[in-house]
Amino acid sequence: MRMLLLVGASESTQIAQALAREDRVIATASQARAGRTPLPLQLPTRIGGWGGRSEFATWLEREGVEAVLDATHPFAARISMRTCDVCRELGVPYIQFLRPQWTPGDDDRWEFLNREEDAELHIPPGARVLLGTGRRKIERFNGLAEGRTLVSRVNEPVYMPFPYPPGRFVLRPAAGTVAAEEAFLHDLGIDWIVARNSGGGTSAGKLEAARRLGIPIAMIRRPPQPEAMRIHTISEALAWVRRRL
Repeated sequence: MRMLLLVGASESTQIAQALAREDRVIATASQARAGRTPLPLQLPTRIGGWGGRSEFATWLEREGVEAVLDATHPFAARISMRTCDVCRELGVPYIQFLRPQWTPGDDDRWEFLNREEDAELHIPPGARVLLGTGRRKIERFNGLAEGRTLVSRVNEPVYMPFPYPPGRFVLRPAAGTVAAEEAFLHDLGIDWIVARNSGGGTSAGKLEAARRLGIPIAMIRRPPQPEAMRIHTISEALAWVRRRL
């Protein structure tokens, strides 16, 4: 079976590696943009956009794709919407891998946002704010930067000046222990965190650390997702593929 795997979620690497071991699957991975550290996908990989909706449909037909597994990031909703629509039009089976959202516990102090720009409505002036949203779309925090100090946590080196001095980029992947996350937040003197509700376990440590330290979180809700069949675990993704063989 020829299939396309759209990658982006952290679990997509494991899905790709598992598909590479399936003798009856000929899979191609698609990555929207290249990171500075290549993903160890073990599959033929195309990088970049498709050039438009019709170009994507043409590629699927030309390559004889028989199934599409969408494992993009939960906030890459535009890609998911378009992919689902094109697959429906072509009659190509489509499924979305979407890990469960985080939900607040009794001791959490969360304010829910619909977009990044709303953070300034909830976070008081004078706060020292950790942006856990990466460097992309950092311009959306222009209003928040007025009267507050912003620190942006990134997973890869950033070769550009921080747009909101005296804040800065801090290189630190979000995969440490809860104790390490607590120390990180304490050392930076963080008063608030802005995070996207990506779900999953990779970044969950920062939520527990914030809970223990009593740090409030401005949590950005996920964008609307496509109306489609959905799975939530790697094992479910592989089971779906094998049922189609």
